Amino acid sequence: MYKNLKQLGIFDPEKITHYTLRQEGVNDILKIYFVKEKGEFFARSVKFKYPRQRKMVTADSNGERYKEVKEINPVLVNIINELDALKLQQKDKDLDLATKILTDLQHLQRVVANKISEIEADVEKLKAQGKTKK
Repeated sequence: MYKNLKQLGIFDPEKITHYTLRQEGVNDILKIYFVKEKGEFFARSVKFKYPRQRKMVTADSNGERYKEVKEINPVLVNIINELDALKLQQKDKDLDLATKILTDLQHLQRVVANKISEIEADVEKLKAQGKTKK
C-alpha cells in the first residue's frame, strides 16, 4: 500500500509518529520519527536528503527569456502524500477514540445519576422511618 515508504525501508508505517520537512541549500531534508520503544531514551528517526529539481521556465510572455526554478523532487512529493495519508488515518483513529470516550462518559453520567437517585430515595426512607418512631 505504501510503496514509496517501503522503498525507503519503512515496512511498518503505523509506527510513524510525525515527520518534518525543511530546505537546506539545494536539498530538501525529510526526517521521519517513529514511536519511542520501551527502554529508549529518544524516539528513533531517519533522515533522507532529496535534491531539488531544477527547471527552466519562461520569464516573459514572449518566451525569449528563461529563468531557473527549483522545485521539490517528485519522488519526495509521493512520499509526503503517503505520510499525509497516514496522518489522516491517525485522525480517524483519534476520532473513533473520541467517540468511544464520549459514549463512555455519557454512560457513566447515567450510572452516577441513577445511583444518586437511589441514595436519595434511601435517605428519604430513613427520614420517614425516623418520623414514625417518634
